[in-house]
Parts: sequence; structure tokens; C-alpha cells
Amino acid sequence: MYSPQPVVTRLAFTASDRPEAQEAMERLAKRYGAVSEEEAQIIVALGGDGFMLETLHRHIEQPKPIYGMNRGSVGFLMNEYSEDALIERINAAERTIIHPLSMVAIDTKRRQHRALAINEVSMLRQTRQTAKLRISIDGKMRMSELVCDGALVATPAGSTAYNLSAHGPIIPIESDALALTPISAFRPRRWRGALLSHTARVTFEVMEADKRPVSAVADNFEVRDVVEVHVSEDRSVSLCMMFDAGRSLAERVLAEQFSA
Repeated sequence: MYSPQPVVTRLAFTASDRPEAQEAMERLAKRYGAVSEEEAQIIVALGGDGFMLETLHRHIEQPKPIYGMNRGSVGFLMNEYSEDALIERINAAERTIIHPLSMVAIDTKRRQHRALAINEVSMLRQTRQTAKLRISIDGKMRMSELVCDGALVATPAGSTAYNLSAHGPIIPIESDALALTPISAFRPRRWRGALLSHTARVTFEVMEADKRPVSAVADNFEVRDVVEVHVSEDRSVSLCMMFDAGRSLAERVLAEQFSA
């Protein structure tokens, strides 16, 4: 049975360090009132896409719906900024649920590092030497040697970010899929990556780690000098972003596939 969302009246505001974001937060809090993030039904994030990711990460242990408004640059994950009818816009907004990636990275001293990534987990060379990676999916080796600047695993939400810049595919937001994309592959030259089930467990092994050091990055969390990295989707974590009616994240991702 359909259960309507409760009417939103209690808002918390958070903003990036940009002056325009800080000024907007002050005006909106004065106009609409503000409660603490613990008391709020919705958190309004003012900034750019990076700040949206930062806000999602900050609430990953106790997720709350986040409605972003662009006071940054690109703003793909943000709504258009307007100070008018904010309560009405939020109550009419569409909700998108996303699941992050879990990264377990093992460094050269065999220490384990764990992190969650909303956009992607990236393997990146640390020096002028190209990286050499071995890739396994669900315990089966699929590529014995990828010589490259790196490789990444992206979620549908992150497929339009670094993944797209690396010529990876845009994935519809409702898809149960992940993108595995090479970054500047040298060998094999023609490999463009793979689309994987969201249940896939991806393992990267770093070959010649002493000579060709590699770092692993889960969004903005970096582990240097890794030798092995395991990536999988974490369905136990559900994050909610809110978008103005008719401008859902699914619509934005679809439109991106037809942009010049």
C-alpha cells in the first residue's frame, strides 16, 4: 500500500565554505527557520557536487534525505538555487535512493583500510611509471595484466563523473549495474571496460607494487601503496537525495547521454 511522505516543515541548512553558499544559508535559515541536523526532517545542502558528496558522507551512519541547491560550479547533483517556495519545492520533490561502494584496501604493510564511495573507487598510479593491475570478478581472474594509469569502479550515480571523463558508460540510475573502466589503458589498447552486475565483487591486484606504486581512492579517501583492493556494492547503506519534480536524477542521467 502506498504510504505518502510526511509533510516537511523542519529543515536544517548546511553550506560549503564559498561565500555565496554561506550567505545563502544565513538568508534561508532566517526566512524558513532552522533546526539542528538531528531534529531535521530534511537537510538542505548549499554548494556544489563536491559538497553534496561531503554531506552524504557525513550522514552515512544515520542517513537523512538531502536536498541540494547549487551554490557551486557544476551542480549536477544539485537543484537550481531559489529562495522562494522552498518548503513547497521540497514537499513536491522526487527521492532517489543510492547505495555506495565498499572498498577494502590492503597496503604493502598488509594493513587493511575500509571506506565507502558514493561515486567511484579508483586505482591510480603514484609515479611516472604506469600501473600494472590484475583484475578478478567474483574470484575469477578476468584480466591477467592491465597496463594503465589506473582503473575505476563506478556506481550509476557516479557514472557521469570521473567514469565519464575516462570514457566509461553512463548508467541509468535505476540500473542494477556497475561500470569497470580503465584510465588511459596502454595494454590492452582496445579494452574499454565492462558493465558488471551490482552484485559483482571486483578485486584489483597491483603487480610490481614496489616499482609501480598505486593508490586507491574511495571518493575523497585515499590509501597509498596498495597491493590489493576489493570493491563491492554495500546494499546495507541507503542514501536519499531529493530533486525538484521533473528534474529527477534519473532524468538528468538520461539527458546526459544526449548532451553534446
